[in-house]
Formats: sequence, structure tokens, C-alpha cells
Amino acid sequence: MLNRIRLGSVALMLVGAVLVTACGPEGGTPTPTTGSNVGSNASASATPAATTSGTTPATTSGNAIPIGIAVAQTSNTALLGQEEVIGAKIAEKYFNDKGGVNGTPIKLIYQDTAGDENGAINAFQTLINQDKVVGIVGPTLSQQAFSADPIADRAKVPVLGPSNTAKGIPQIGDYVARVSAPVAVVAPNAVDAALSINPNIKKVAVAFAQDDAFSKSETGTFQDTVKAKNLQLAPVQTFSTKDTDFTTQATAMLNTQPDLIIISGLASDGGNLVKQLRDLGYKGLLIGGNGLNTPNIFPVCKAQCDGVIIAEAYSPAEKSDINTALRDAYKAQETKEPKVEPGQFTAQTFTGVQVFVEALSTLDKQSTISGMSLADLRTAVNKQILAGKYDTPLGPISFTPEGEVNQSQFYVAQIKMNPDGVTGTFNYIR
Repeated sequence: MLNRIRLGSVALMLVGAVLVTACGPEGGTPTPTTGSNVGSNASASATPAATTSGTTPATTSGNAIPIGIAVAQTSNTALLGQEEVIGAKIAEKYFNDKGGVNGTPIKLIYQDTAGDENGAINAFQTLINQDKVVGIVGPTLSQQAFSADPIADRAKVPVLGPSNTAKGIPQIGDYVARVSAPVAVVAPNAVDAALSINPNIKKVAVAFAQDDAFSKSETGTFQDTVKAKNLQLAPVQTFSTKDTDFTTQATAMLNTQPDLIIISGLASDGGNLVKQLRDLGYKGLLIGGNGLNTPNIFPVCKAQCDGVIIAEAYSPAEKSDINTALRDAYKAQETKEPKVEPGQFTAQTFTGVQVFVEALSTLDKQSTISGMSLADLRTAVNKQILAGKYDTPLGPISFTPEGEVNQSQFYVAQIKMNPDGVTGTFNYIR
């Protein structure tokens, strides 16, 4: 079984080392392709702006086709967003090296959504009205998507969510789709894996971040799964993504003497809760939700990350030319051993860019897109995205008419920390 070898803060170290132009300084926050666009977010209005003029030329970034990348480069959410930046940058180089859109290159334009709704709103407005992108891959959080996606939908700008798995995302509007499989499909696999490891599980304790839309959606799926399997659900604990002290929640859960604990949160808060549970003596199985699906939790919970089970929508073991290309590019950027494998957030963002490129290429073969207005191109590519079929690092995918991703291959990984307590691997067990 292939292991996904991961270093404690690999995403933070790798962002500046990606082998494309316009990379940021090593170890720092990624520099946006457009130079100063991230800084412009602060001045964007939080009020939805008018749709860009329909007479604007489709390729407004020189001879390149602009595609927006709106993910979290700062805040605690950057532990996820920086992996998405890596996936986007690899995709930009890979597809441009292959000729872009029938000979026309793409240009990715980055806006930092940070970790809240206003950050995502500002980023979307800037990309739509100032940067005049054809479409947007983003945002990082489902919580942000519920606020920012309606703006894109009203402006008739297609959006592909790279990591928005909460219930209701595709239903936001006709121009909203996602390449991230819904939590209701992915999360139950982790419970099945836990029961395979320990068939004697009887009582399950659950905690979730009540201020995060995805975590609330995910915990609902986990709780429904626990009940469906006739397991006893202990009183549910809540916390905030901004919390650092989880003594109250951890103590309450341990007092119920659970056989399994399930945590739905983000990397920073979720990792801290894992650590504090272990520090207080919990030795049973732990399931982490999709927000913990990153090696950036290793510096948070360190050796105590060992054994955490996480359901996944991506595996580096997927046998396809496109996944091999992603893995090779991901490893080629690294200067230190051991070479690491890409994770789910990297692969899903790469896939988001891929879908835009392939949809644009198909559309261009039908009717040359260089003569289309930006408004017409946005509408046409949105229609083509939903009609297409794509061989991606996630496996073959397509979309329902509503914008939900059709994906059939899913996995479960279990974290194995190395003796140094700093580095570790995601071992695929299903």
C-alpha cells in the first residue's frame, strides 16, 4: 500500500519552491501571480457589485486567459489554503506547458480569502470586477462559499469549489459547482474503517466547530452514521475554530469513556483538540474530519497525531497519467528528503484548474473564444463545465446538471507519526 509521506509543515515550505514563475520567497506566503492583487482585497466593498460589462474582451490579461484562485493564504485557514495554492501553481505550469487552451496560455490570478466570509467576498469581487477573470476556483471553506458564491452567481461567473463539501453548495446557484465530493459521501468511510480496526466499538464521542458551516454539516453526517450503525452517541461537544484550550470539551468526552472520538474542525483547532485528548490519557481510536486532512496538523498535535483516521477523496496511488504528472511535479519542487506526496487539497485545486482548461479548450474548438465577450464566455464555459467528462488526479469525474461532482473512488488514511514526533505519513488503509 502506498504511503503518503508527509512532513510537519510541508505546505508552508513548498509554496515558495513550486517550479513556476511568480513564486513567493521560500517559506513565506505565496506571492500572487498578479503582483499586488492580494493587497487590493482590503479596499474591496463587501456589497455585491454589478456584473462586468458584456463587451469586455474575453482575454483581458494580455494574451492569456485569466482564471481566479480565491483561497486562504493567511489566517489559521491557510494551513489548508496553502496546499491549494501549490495545486493551482502546479496546474498552471502543467497545462501551459501542454499548450494551454489550444495554444493560448492561462494566467492564474490569486486573491487571498483569509479565513472569514468578508475575506472571500472581497476576493471574489476583486477577481470578478477588477481582474475580470473567466471563472474562479475557490474559496477554501464552505462557510465562505455560502457568502461569496452568490456574488459570483449573480454576476454569472462560474465557480468551482475545491474544498467545499458541506450540504447545499451546488444549490447556491446555476454558476456554482464543486470538484470536492460532499461530506455525506466521504465521511462515513472513516467510521467503517474504525469499526474494521476495532469491531468492539460501542460508545462514540463527537465534537465539532460550531462556527464553521462545513464542520456543522460534517458532524451531522458523522452522527447519523453512528446512529445508523447502532452505536451509542455520547453528549455532543462544541467549540470554536478560534479556540486553543479544549480542556472542558476533552474532559467531558473522556468522562463518557468512549471507544471512538470523532472531531470535525479545522487543522489548528482540530489538531489542538487531538493533542489535548491524548495528553489527558485517551488511547482509543480518533477520527478527524476533512478539515484535519493536511500534514499541517503535524506541528500542532505532533506525536499525538499518531493513529488519527481520515476519510479521503484522493490517493496518490490513483493510477493515471494525470495523477502521475501531479505527483512528479509535486516531488520535483522539493529540495529535501524524503520526497513527499501531494494531498487532497492540492489534488482538488489542480483538478479545479484542469476542469476550466479542458472546458475552455472544448469550447474553443466549437467556436473560437477569442472573439467572445467576457460575459458570453463566462456563460458558455459554465455550460461546458457541466457537460464535460474529465480524467483527473481524483479519478474520472463529471457533474450533475446542478453542479455536484460525480466521483466514485474514495479512500481512508491513518496517520503514522515517525519517532521524531515531527514528521509522519498518511497510510492508506482502504
